[in-house]
Amino acid sequence: MLEQFESIISTLIQPKKQKTFAIFDPAYQLDGERTDDAGIAQALNAAFLITLAGNMHPALERAKGFMARMKDSSEWADIAKFYMNGINLVHREIENVCKKDPNFSYRLKTLSEWVSNKENMNNTEETAEKIWSVFFPEANGILANKQERIKALRTKRTVTITRLNATPISDPARQILFTSNVLLTIPPVSKSLAELPFSDYLKEKLLEIIREPQLYWYDHPIQIGVEQEKNEILYGIRGLDMAFDFERDRGNMSLDAKPICVLSVSITHQGLQGIARRYLEEEFLRSGSLKNIDVYVFTEVDTQQIIEEILAPAAVHYLQCEDAKELLGVFGVDGEYGRHYSFLKAIAAFWSIFIQPEIRATFKIDLDQVFPQKELVEQAGASAFEHLKTPLWGAHSLNSNGQSLELGMIAGALVNEGDIGKSLFTPDVPFPSRAISPDEYIFFSALPQALSAEAEMMARYTLDKLDGKKTCIQRIHVTGGTTGILVDSLRRYRPFTPSFFGRAEDQAYILSVLTKPGTKLGYVHKDGLIMRHDKESFAQEAIQSAYIAKLVGDYIRIIYFPAFAKALTHNVSKLKDIIDPFTGCFISKIPTTVVYLRFGLKAASFFAAGKEEQGLEFIKIGAKRIMKALDFVRGDKSMLKENYKKELLSWNLYYNTLSAVEDALKNGDGFALELRKKAESIINQCSIRFGSI
Repeated sequence: MLEQFESIISTLIQPKKQKTFAIFDPAYQLDGERTDDAGIAQALNAAFLITLAGNMHPALERAKGFMARMKDSSEWADIAKFYMNGINLVHREIENVCKKDPNFSYRLKTLSEWVSNKENMNNTEETAEKIWSVFFPEANGILANKQERIKALRTKRTVTITRLNATPISDPARQILFTSNVLLTIPPVSKSLAELPFSDYLKEKLLEIIREPQLYWYDHPIQIGVEQEKNEILYGIRGLDMAFDFERDRGNMSLDAKPICVLSVSITHQGLQGIARRYLEEEFLRSGSLKNIDVYVFTEVDTQQIIEEILAPAAVHYLQCEDAKELLGVFGVDGEYGRHYSFLKAIAAFWSIFIQPEIRATFKIDLDQVFPQKELVEQAGASAFEHLKTPLWGAHSLNSNGQSLELGMIAGALVNEGDIGKSLFTPDVPFPSRAISPDEYIFFSALPQALSAEAEMMARYTLDKLDGKKTCIQRIHVTGGTTGILVDSLRRYRPFTPSFFGRAEDQAYILSVLTKPGTKLGYVHKDGLIMRHDKESFAQEAIQSAYIAKLVGDYIRIIYFPAFAKALTHNVSKLKDIIDPFTGCFISKIPTTVVYLRFGLKAASFFAAGKEEQGLEFIKIGAKRIMKALDFVRGDKSMLKENYKKELLSWNLYYNTLSAVEDALKNGDGFALELRKKAESIINQCSIRFGSI
């Protein structure tokens, strides 16, 4: 088994010659004479790839010797150990999977035999397919059969409506709680605090905060002091305000209605919790207030106050849960992305019981997205609110396997700003038409992502077989924004994203309920409910600065998803079949192998392109975070599994507590009435005051 694996790796990383197929040759990067950081990192990475190739690679002994020397270096020991441990982990994983999975063993053997025949190497397309069959089978057959695969996936996702929602959303402005997340960080080093256009109070606080240690890291947090035209918060909220203005002019919103937008604020430095709302008020004061929307801002301080003064006392009083405060700590906004994502769904249930009973749903947007109302009406025949009134949202159906499905969630789609001129119905992720990079032979998520974007997100209800009345599309592939859930479905099914997910929190959300018995909760695809994605036009600097962190997060996703699937069910293959190809592609049979190989090839590509700073940053950050992630999923009783079980109990307590309070309020219970007064007070203090500070 290992000989076959090593023969494959050796073939893939050999020098390119006539009648050979090599995706990369790392031998020239194994330069043991360089003493600069980038040179050492490059050589360590090359040594790792060569060592994986085994005895067939002529530079093996030199590679092993270099890694051994670096292991004894105080500066490079941790990274050297990361690579050396990786070799052992990869070997062990390949052996174990081959023993347990005859089909995988056969594909590995077939690929080994294929690459051993030099005549086969002229057929690059078939060779790529053979490689994917081992490392990334979700890509197999897509490039050669795009239309057939789109049709097949669309058929798989088609559901038959058994009962439309008899009471759909009728007044989105009053019945939907709109939500989004703000990622906030300190000003950039290049900006002088004295020159920032804020109050002395804010500048004094920022002077203290920038001295604090950083607690959390995000893909592209908004830097306080960024130019207003590049400020994602202002952009997204203004866009939402304008969308509501359109709805009022169209007659979909009464003159006195002011929809609510809840913003969770996740911060990088603890002191930002105390000034987040003040910062936003000052920004909006400078840019002009909003006339169609009420905004409420929640930091971790606010969510903890809700726990301490409302939820925990209620759980103790009505459910006799003495450790409620600790368990309910899952309700918050700081930390990894999964935490605020779950909060922004769960807050709607709280709001409907304590604040506004008419709230029946929540709908999340991302702040770099706007509703292109003019194009929605012209090309999709309905405005955003009119789409959200669909009786498909909340309908009951049968999926293609005859499984009962409640479409209590809704999902829209995205179009990139640069593509909307072609058509509103232009996938935001097109099929790749470029050369395949070395790491994409190991993991090429862009292929199944493009497939599901076309099959699921671009589906239109214009055919007899897919009419949006008797049949529609169930969505599995969703985006972070343009998704919603009915409060009733939320309270009964209780989906959540575990707080350890730092990427793909939107994809993980549905997994938490797919393995439950009985009728399943699902997303309905609303054709034409499309938001314009504008990140390229104003957030390029933030996107570039976060590139490495985001990339590493994608690798950790491959480690977490298989472990999460195992925590959810013993039948991982059944779950994977439901969510393939895109979401399912992250549930790999060989996640450690895929991550290490992909990591090594990506790092080598940075150096080959002359991007030494990026390569060095990638290795230093990636080695540390990937080792931590591997520790988190290790063993039958892994930390991941234990954390998931605890959070499952916590969210059940949260919803049980809300139900208990709801019943008590109906009976006029004094304790519950007092809790509601406290809740109203806390919510009021979270409101943003426009026009005055």
